[in-house]
This record gives sequence, structure tokens and C-alpha cells, in this order.
Amino acid sequence: MNIEFNKNEDVNKQLVYELKTRLKKIYLGGGEKNAAKQKEKGKLLARERIAYLIDKDTDFLEIGAFTADGMYAAQGGCPSAGVVCGIGYVSGRQCMIVANDATVKAGAWFPMTAKKNLRAQEIAMENRLPVIYLVDSAGVYLPMQDEIFPDKEHFGRMFRNNAIMSSEGIVQISAIMGACVAGGAYLPIMSDEAMIVDKTGSVFLAGSYLVKSAIGEEVDNETLGGATTHCEISGVTDYKHPNDQACLDSIRNIMSMLGSPQHAGFDRIKPAKPKENEEELYGILPENRDKPYEIMDIINRLVDQSEFEEYKKGYGQSIVCGLGRIDGWAVGIVANQRKVVKSKKGEMQFGGVIYSDSADKATRFIMNCNQKKIPLVFLQDVTGFMVGSRSEHGGIIKDGAKMVNAVANSVVPKFTIVLGNSYGAGNYAMCGKAYDPRLIYAWPTAKIAVMGGSQAAKTLLQIQEASLKAKGEVITPEKEAELLKEITDRYDSQTTPYYAASRLWVDGIIDPLETRKVISMGIEAANQSPITKKFNVGVIQT
Repeated sequence: MNIEFNKNEDVNKQLVYELKTRLKKIYLGGGEKNAAKQKEKGKLLARERIAYLIDKDTDFLEIGAFTADGMYAAQGGCPSAGVVCGIGYVSGRQCMIVANDATVKAGAWFPMTAKKNLRAQEIAMENRLPVIYLVDSAGVYLPMQDEIFPDKEHFGRMFRNNAIMSSEGIVQISAIMGACVAGGAYLPIMSDEAMIVDKTGSVFLAGSYLVKSAIGEEVDNETLGGATTHCEISGVTDYKHPNDQACLDSIRNIMSMLGSPQHAGFDRIKPAKPKENEEELYGILPENRDKPYEIMDIINRLVDQSEFEEYKKGYGQSIVCGLGRIDGWAVGIVANQRKVVKSKKGEMQFGGVIYSDSADKATRFIMNCNQKKIPLVFLQDVTGFMVGSRSEHGGIIKDGAKMVNAVANSVVPKFTIVLGNSYGAGNYAMCGKAYDPRLIYAWPTAKIAVMGGSQAAKTLLQIQEASLKAKGEVITPEKEAELLKEITDRYDSQTTPYYAASRLWVDGIIDPLETRKVISMGIEAANQSPITKKFNVGVIQT
């Protein structure tokens, strides 16, 4: 009996239980009362629309379920930023689906709503996925218009992306299933096709109240911009449907006739499960994020048949690189080794730290995967690059720069899973959000920050103490302990995966057992977008 394994298993299963409990609450959107109001109008809820639309017994990979979690408290909260996004299968074709949740502030756009919508479009554009918009929104949340309206990455970027995708042949279909107001009216009408649900759908640049205020005309919303108006008078919309179900059936029918996408040609054979028990992932990852463990124990429970062709096994051991398959797809894996290793030169190397030799190895491996057209998977549990005179004299900065260069310039699709720590420049070198992973997900055990909590808290304490002493305050040991706890608690709250997911630093938080599915669906999406850019690292440090 392995007591340590059992303890880890209990802790990690509890974290997954917490994850699922929090997701259930988020899935309620604006609550049962608001949901009932939508039902009274004969409308399906956002998640019901998606469930009806996608093919039966297929996976839906949600993007940004925790977006805005814990934010906008003064406004009453905004679960999932008032919009449900994800990759699903419609008539056998992978699509990006974006559905406004009218139970949350009538589907109004908050700042994080814009960020989430833009992330969904980014994924669609990178992978050339058709986009289906299920529109039901009151438009910009006016009290926060200055944070959502005028800047480059704000509301208007959506319509710019509509135009760019159309020009590049990426199919967009919109269904107006509720309100569609003001600038938001451009989104469905800039799509290739727009359909509208009779009596519940409406689209106009200005509603009846604003029309009366602006020009004195009295007109009801249905006459102004309802289904009959736009399908029979203005010609703005293309299809009129009696209810949500008929509208979604029409989308499924149109999607069934799409031509086949071009393929990037990533290699896939018949999928196989790992030989090692995947459930044991819970017991392998330590409760204490500073404790060592063997990363191969994780890899062997993610790759098909638990087969892994390790690259430069005896060199640069603080990063493990190699080739394997995940759900049949060939992948190159770059993973942080978390146990202490000893180099052939006699140097003891800490787990989770990137040294010059491991950065050098990873750079070469990443370049090889680009040469072979093999997608890259990064498994992050990194505390950063090695510091100190020995590392500085050995050129750790140039070796780190070399690895960052290779990651930044990779043309094969990259996928990142944050298993544990993701600190400082290690986050960058291991393909953090700033380095354009096609998808980035975190396990419930993840921690994302510029540095570890204890180091950061002590540094911040020194700064705060210096400031207080400059004001003539005396710092007693008791006061120092109080300050340290306050700083540590605040800092630790900002390093949780939920904090990261609420701000879309990661696309979501997943049960470790969902890792293979996320990577497989991601590569399937990426395979619909041929690589057209030549791999070139430019001037690289040597």
C-alpha cells in the first residue's frame, strides 16, 4: 500500500469534485428565475440550443467556461461572461459554436464577453473552423461601454474578424434567436447566411425607444426589426423559422452540404488507450507543488500504448522531449521533469527548473518537429530558468532565448496543458498563452504567476516594510507576520487556475482524464488548416 499515492489521489479527486461542482453552478447561467422567463417566450436556453445543434453522442469542447468567474460583483456577476463557446460537431463537421446566454444580463456584452468572443474567433481563424453564432443579446453593457467599445481588442474587432473570415472562405452562419441590437446587429448580417426565429428574434440598429427619442417615430420592435420585416421587406435575413428547433435543424442541414476542408496532413493511425492506468494520474501528482515526481509516469498515462520515443534521454534531463501518439495523432511532447536529476558532468539539477542543456535540447527538438510537421504538446510544471553565477556564466539567458525563439516561430500547431507550476519565463518557454498555443488548458492543480508564492510574498513584504519604515512606522515581529500572511493570501488567490481561467489566461480547467480528448480534438481542428508559413527562427542565439 502506497500511503503517499493514496493521499495524492484523495486530494486530486477532491479538486476534480470541486471543479465539477463549480461548473454545475456556472451552467445555471443567470439562474432559474431568468431561465424561466426565457422558457415563457418559447425559447431554448443557450446550452440547450448547443445540445440540440451538435451531433448526438459527440464531444463538445467548451472554451472559457470560467470566464469572468468572480468578476463584476458590483454588477451582480456575469457567469461565463454571458456567452457559451466551444468546438462541437454539426452534421459530422467540427465547428466553433458561439451562443449568447440571455439569462445573464439579457446577453449583454461585458469587457470579458468581448475577450471571450474574440478568443473563439481566433481559434476558428487559426484552424479554419466554420463558425455558428446563436445570437440573443441586448448589445453592449452601457455602464461599462468605455471598457468594451472603442479599442482594438474591443467589440468592433468582432465585425472586423467577420469580414476577414469571410474573405478567407471560413464559413459563418448566424441565427437570430432573440434580441440583436445596435452594433451587434452587424455580426449576424456580416455572416455568410443569417436566419431569424419568428416572434422572438429581432434585429435593428436602434430599438423602438431610441427611435422615438431620436426621430419621434412610434413603432414597435416587431414591426421595426422582426422576422417578417427582415425576411419579406428589407431582405436583411435569409431564412425565417417558427421556433428555435426549426432554426437549428436548418443550420444542421446547411452544414451537411459543406465541401470538405483541406487538410494539413498530420499523421494519425488507429487510436489506442495507454497501457498504464489513466486513473493513476490522480495519485502521481503530489499535493505539495514543491514535491518531486517522475514526469514519465504522467506521459505514460497520456500516450497511446504508453509508447514514447524519448529524444536525447541522457542529456538536458530537466526537460523530457520525445515522440508519441495521443488518440492516434502523432505528437512531439515537451515536458518539465519534476524529479532531481544528475547530469553526466556531475551537476545536480532541480526538478521543474530549465537549465542550459535542457533549453538547448528542447530547442533542437522543437525545430525537428517543425521539420517533420508534427504537432507539439507542452506539459507545464515549471518554476523558471536556473539562476546564479554558474548559470549566468554558462549563458542561461542565450539558451533560454533560443528556446523562446523556437517556440515563438513554430508553425506546427501547439497545445499546452498546465499540470502544476507555471512561473515566470518558464511559462513563456513552455508555450504559455502569449506564445499562441492553439488550445491551453489547466489541471485543477495548476498555479500560474510570475514566481512562486513564498518568494513573491517575501519580496513584496520587503518592499512594503521599507515603505512603512520610511513613514516612521515601527515593524514589530507580530506586525511583520500579519503583513506576510496578508500578502501571501492575496498573492496565492491570484495564482489559482480559477483566477487564470476567469481572465482567459487559459481556455479552461479540466479533469486530468480529459487531457487526451482536448489534445485530440485540438489536433483534429488544426488538421483543417494547412501550414502555409515556412519555419524560420531568424537570428538565433548560439
